[in-house]
Amino acid sequence: MATDLVLPGNDETIHLQQQVVRLQALLEAARQVHSTVDEGEVLETVLRIVVRELEMAGAAFPAAGLRYGEFPPLEKQKPAWSDPAAPSLPAYKLLDRDGQLLEELLIAPPEGRELSLYEADFIEGLVLQAAVALENARNHQRNLAYARLQQDLEAARQIQRSLLPQHLPELPGFSVAFRSEACYEVGGDYLDTFLLPDGSLLLAVADVAGKGITSAIMSTSFRSAFRAMAAAVPQLDELATRMNRHHWREGVEARRRYVTAIFVRLYPHDHRIEVVNAGHNPGFLLRPGQDPVQLDASGTPLGLLPQMSYSSQRLDFPPGARLLLYTDGLTEAYNGDEEFGPERLLEHFSGCMELCSDAILDALWKAIAEFAAGSPQSDDMTALALCHTGPMEKAQ
Repeated sequence: MATDLVLPGNDETIHLQQQVVRLQALLEAARQVHSTVDEGEVLETVLRIVVRELEMAGAAFPAAGLRYGEFPPLEKQKPAWSDPAAPSLPAYKLLDRDGQLLEELLIAPPEGRELSLYEADFIEGLVLQAAVALENARNHQRNLAYARLQQDLEAARQIQRSLLPQHLPELPGFSVAFRSEACYEVGGDYLDTFLLPDGSLLLAVADVAGKGITSAIMSTSFRSAFRAMAAAVPQLDELATRMNRHHWREGVEARRRYVTAIFVRLYPHDHRIEVVNAGHNPGFLLRPGQDPVQLDASGTPLGLLPQMSYSSQRLDFPPGARLLLYTDGLTEAYNGDEEFGPERLLEHFSGCMELCSDAILDALWKAIAEFAAGSPQSDDMTALALCHTGPMEKAQ
């Protein structure tokens, strides 16, 4: 005895055997749309199933510009819910888990007839499966893009690390060390140190405005210009002036990513240093029996004002002297709303009595970490320490 399934509110009935066939067909359709993680293939599979399995004249996804079978021009088609005057083609929404519209499916039945109950029921089930498959495909593409981005950022991080000094100059009677940690994979802090032909040691710490990859790119550009000019320009104040003009000429985007920098030149045989501060955090100089000295800015950051000129200051750097250059990531570490600050940094620096630059930086990083108490790093952190560890015979 045949059994019929009666759907309330509709005059049509679906034979139980037909219902089983419909479910089997829907399961096969679901298997097909879930067999790929390519968004285009998911949509094309849906269109092919609608036209071939249901024998529709055509079907289309207007937003994606896809159609299959005999379908009117897409530019003339609008879903019925968006325009009451549009052709009344059956339209189905593909929604994500949050109810947001992913795509819309338009159906062109043969000879413009209405869909049967069986056809409409099948398409509704297919659309539900297609929406899940489409959302999965888009998530897959986002995951791939994220993985590629992470690989690129890791490569950029390794490249940027390789641009830091790989071998620090060894000067008898002096200790020099640095530490640099980006807030993200890459950052805008720059640090360099190298010996000049006359035997003096050039030190530089700089900070490009902003964080992340754009600042990192500008930092790399700054490094190239600095290294090219450093050997050719003997005077430190003239070096800063030329770097400022160069950065300004790089264009509007470079000016938005202006650079604060502090340059120090150590004359080891004369026991003295020369300093130029271009809008950077003040360096700290400690000398035995003397008050701490702040090496303040003598001009604006590089790239802000094209006609800016900078002045240098010369100071004694006797045995026992210590110098700290840093970026604002050290002073802008936070514990809640409280900032570590330059005063606290100077206090801890003054308390480091060892004439070992590595030990000084270790102590400062430990103090900052204890102060932050687990709070995430909010900016790139870079510092360079220089110590005069013992007497040297002054050049005659």
